[in-house]
Amino acid sequence: MATATGAELAAVRGRVRRPYSPDGSLRLYGLFTEPVVTDSGHGGVRTWVAGADGRLFTVGDVAPGGVGRALGVADRAVRLGDSALTHRELGRAGLAVSGATVSPDGRLGAGKSVKAVTARGAAWTEPPLAALWETAPAEQAARALRSTSRYADPDGTGSDLLFLDVELLGAVREPGGTSLLALGEGGVPVRLTAADDDPALAHRDNLALLAAAPGTRLRIIGRLIPATHPRLTLLACSHPTGEGTIDLGLDRLRRADLPDPAAPAHFAPPQPAGPGAQSPLYLLERRVEQTVPAGRAALGLLGDVTAETRRIRRGGLPTAAGLLTALCASAAQRERDHFGRLLPADTDGFAAYWLAAARYSAAVSESLCSAAWNPTGEVQGVSGGPPAAAARPAV
Repeated sequence: MATATGAELAAVRGRVRRPYSPDGSLRLYGLFTEPVVTDSGHGGVRTWVAGADGRLFTVGDVAPGGVGRALGVADRAVRLGDSALTHRELGRAGLAVSGATVSPDGRLGAGKSVKAVTARGAAWTEPPLAALWETAPAEQAARALRSTSRYADPDGTGSDLLFLDVELLGAVREPGGTSLLALGEGGVPVRLTAADDDPALAHRDNLALLAAAPGTRLRIIGRLIPATHPRLTLLACSHPTGEGTIDLGLDRLRRADLPDPAAPAHFAPPQPAGPGAQSPLYLLERRVEQTVPAGRAALGLLGDVTAETRRIRRGGLPTAAGLLTALCASAAQRERDHFGRLLPADTDGFAAYWLAAARYSAAVSESLCSAAWNPTGEVQGVSGGPPAAAARPAV
């Protein structure tokens, strides 16, 4: 940014407001509604809908107010045209919209020219919604990674949602708590976590109840969590009885809804580690992240990192080892002039090494995540790059 001008500078700048562009008439089918609670004290809901062509859109209502507002707004009318549907109702109904405006990330605008009337919805097993579950999970994960990457195109489309058919196996204990283990297509084990641990929301309690129903088959919607094993935050699912759907942050399941109401929580046996579970990439990632709050000086004080680079090389990532060595050396490098006085640090050189390390670690992490979702363990191309490039992170 220090040297960019004109169009080059405009490309790296952010935007104050999202641009909305006309999208004509849309026939929309409700999917689910999720509560939104932010660390800044904002609360509300976001309702996801799909078009007849499978495109995903959202209708949101988020403002200062926290979790209390999120629970209240769910039963307020949607701010879109003349529709009298609440957000909960829209998540299971439909809309016919004319004069629609849409942002690049799929948000529907609510301008004066937008007209919307209530229409028939569709079950998750009916067209056009059923098509969302027909895409292979590995392909869905790769698509979600492209939309969630920190280096993704800011004007790109797509979402981080996955649509899966799973069989519940039970709860599994993890260092950070307990998650729900499910078996997806191709025998891929998927860990499902609560989207929010606030007790006022239903996420945590619903997850615990579902853990008491091993063997139950569900159609689910979740948000991808980039990891070296398949992992989602669970947002919505088909009802365990097979009738209707559940917004897991707003609707509360009861034991009577389970196939065996008296069953205790079931803990699944340990699962084999994924293809990237033992990757030493975190040794580079933590230095990249450490630089953000602590600055260049923090890495300059590390001293010898030979032990870390040796471990990285043994893990098959020689490029990561070289980047860590160069990054730390650049941070510590201070040359002197002929009189022994310290010269200014080469901040541009350090920035270049940091950016190279950040881009590399992000690309490899996405490759490992993509491989975990593939039943064969093969790495798929991510972030718009060719599959061959993503499949050889050690080169």
